[in-house]
Amino acid sequence: MATSACGAGSAETAADGRPEVIAAFYPLQWLTEQVAGPDANVTVLTAPGVEPHDLELGIQQMTKLQDAALTVYVKGVQPAVDDAVSGDTAFDAAAVVTTIPAGGHADEEGHTEEHAAEHGVSYDPHIWLDPSRLATVAGKLGERLAAADPDHAQAYEDRAAKAAGVLGGLDQEFAKGLAACAGKTLITAHEAFGYLADRYKLKQVGITLDPETEPSPKRLSEVAALARSEGATTIFTESLVSPKVAEVLAGEVGAKTAVLDPLESKPAGDYLTAMRGNLETLRTALGCAA
Repeated sequence: MATSACGAGSAETAADGRPEVIAAFYPLQWLTEQVAGPDANVTVLTAPGVEPHDLELGIQQMTKLQDAALTVYVKGVQPAVDDAVSGDTAFDAAAVVTTIPAGGHADEEGHTEEHAAEHGVSYDPHIWLDPSRLATVAGKLGERLAAADPDHAQAYEDRAAKAAGVLGGLDQEFAKGLAACAGKTLITAHEAFGYLADRYKLKQVGITLDPETEPSPKRLSEVAALARSEGATTIFTESLVSPKVAEVLAGEVGAKTAVLDPLESKPAGDYLTAMRGNLETLRTALGCAA
C-alpha cells in the first residue's frame, strides 16, 4: 500500500508492497513482529548490543521514520526518536497503558523530577517488563496496524490477540513463581524494574535512576544500609551496564551478584526466553517456594 489509512500522507512500502513498520528497540521489535506477521516489513532502529538511550539517528534512519507506515516506540526511552516521530504514524506504547512514576514511586528525593529532566517524561518508561502491560500494547498495536493496512486488518487483530494471550500466560507464570518468596526487595543496577516490582508486589531499589549516571557516595551508602536491613542476598546487574559498582556494593554488604536483563537490547534467545530467565533468577535470589 502506498498511503496510510490514518491520513498521514505518503508511507513507505517494502519492495513487495508490504507496509514498512519501524520498532524503536528490541522488545518492541519482538512484539511488532508477533502482531505484524507476514503482512508488514518490520525493521528495528537499535542494533543488538547498543544501549537504546544512546541511539543517534542518521539521515537514512530519519528518512525511514518520516516515511514509515507506523513507528512503534516508548516515549522517554530514546530522546532522538521522541524528537523525530510525530503524527498518526507514531505509536507510543506508553500512551496506551497505566504508567507509574520513575522509580515506582514519587519519593522525597526528587527522582521523578530528575527523570523528567533527563528523559522528558515523569513516568518510568520500562513498560515492557510487565507482561500484562505489554499484552495491552499488543491489542492496541493490532488496531493501529489494522487501520494502517485495512486489507489485512483481521489478520493483525487475530495475531494481536494471540500475542496478548501468550503474554497473559507469561504474566501468570510470574505471579505464581513470585507468590511466596522469602525476600521482596530488588537491589538493581538502575531503576528499570519498577513495573515488574509493581505488578508482582516486590520493592525495587536502584543504585542509580539512569544507567549512565554514577551514583553518589551518599546514594551508595543508603543502598548498602537498605540492603543490610532487608537482608538482600543479591545485587542485580545488567548485560549492557558495567557491573563494577554493583560488585563493589555486593562485596560491602556480603551479597552476590546476578544478571537481571532489562531487555533493552536483543537477548540470546527472544523476549519470552529472557523474561523466563529473569523469573528463575528472581526466584533463586529471593528464595521463592517451589
